[in-house]
Amino acid sequence: MIRTRALTRLSVLKSVFKTAVTISKVHTSGNISKFHSLPVTFQLPEMKIRLIPALQDNYMYLLIDEETKQCAAVDPVEPKKILDAVNEEGVNLTTVLTTHHHWDHAGGNEELVKLYTGGKLEVCGGDDRIGALTRIVTHGDKIQIGKLSIQCLFTPCHTLGHICYFVEAEGGEQPAVFTGDTLFIGGCGRFFEGTPDQMYIALVEILAKLPGNTRVYCGHEYTVANLKFAAHVEPNNTAIKQKISWAQSQRDKGLPTVPSIISEELAFNPFMRVGDPAVQSHANSTNPLEVMGFLREEKNTFS
Repeated sequence: MIRTRALTRLSVLKSVFKTAVTISKVHTSGNISKFHSLPVTFQLPEMKIRLIPALQDNYMYLLIDEETKQCAAVDPVEPKKILDAVNEEGVNLTTVLTTHHHWDHAGGNEELVKLYTGGKLEVCGGDDRIGALTRIVTHGDKIQIGKLSIQCLFTPCHTLGHICYFVEAEGGEQPAVFTGDTLFIGGCGRFFEGTPDQMYIALVEILAKLPGNTRVYCGHEYTVANLKFAAHVEPNNTAIKQKISWAQSQRDKGLPTVPSIISEELAFNPFMRVGDPAVQSHANSTNPLEVMGFLREEKNTFS
């Protein structure tokens, strides 16, 4: 039964990505060598999400409301790539959604504001260390992009001002969440400014409570390395074995492993499974907070 459920989850995700890869062919002209992954567009009901690779392993995103042609840029560290995508999509950029202050996420804000000629941009984030910030947001705050409703989720730990952005369309189908460096596929961010308690709240009490079909768009391509650690923690977990095989296949083709979905993360991400007996056995503790701290310390030096 466990194997059947794991395979079912994987088949759902494969179906989602098959559609995205077909669409991506429109956006892959030019020299592939300038990308660590192929740029891909995901067509969801009532919204479009365009994944734009940046730097060595970062992901930026355009979030587009197709009805109104309004859009937001998420962590636009390479502004010129963002503006090229805006022009290709023929949309009106209104908002910058910044997950946290680190330069590889917020470092392009000021240049983007200077370069964009389509109007004044609202730059949102949860930390006054973010460049060009015009609106500081916190947990529960709402942002509107056309008819897309965005809820701010305060998830401090990686940084003390980290915000994830949960997006729903009017129909409520296939929501999405931009998780920056809080939740990765199969892993989580380092605890640079926070504690295991804070990451537990972020992952288990906030993100894990989102609808199971919520698409997870994270800030980096770390999936294969994360899943290797997950397999170390739970060597008998079928969902991990299936996911790592799929993820390696994606990377071999130059394709991103984004998105995941919340229900998948609950099956293979050890940092979201700190209450599971198998994960607790690995950490030799039944205290989820202790397990969270143990896993992070072990992952920091895992190779």
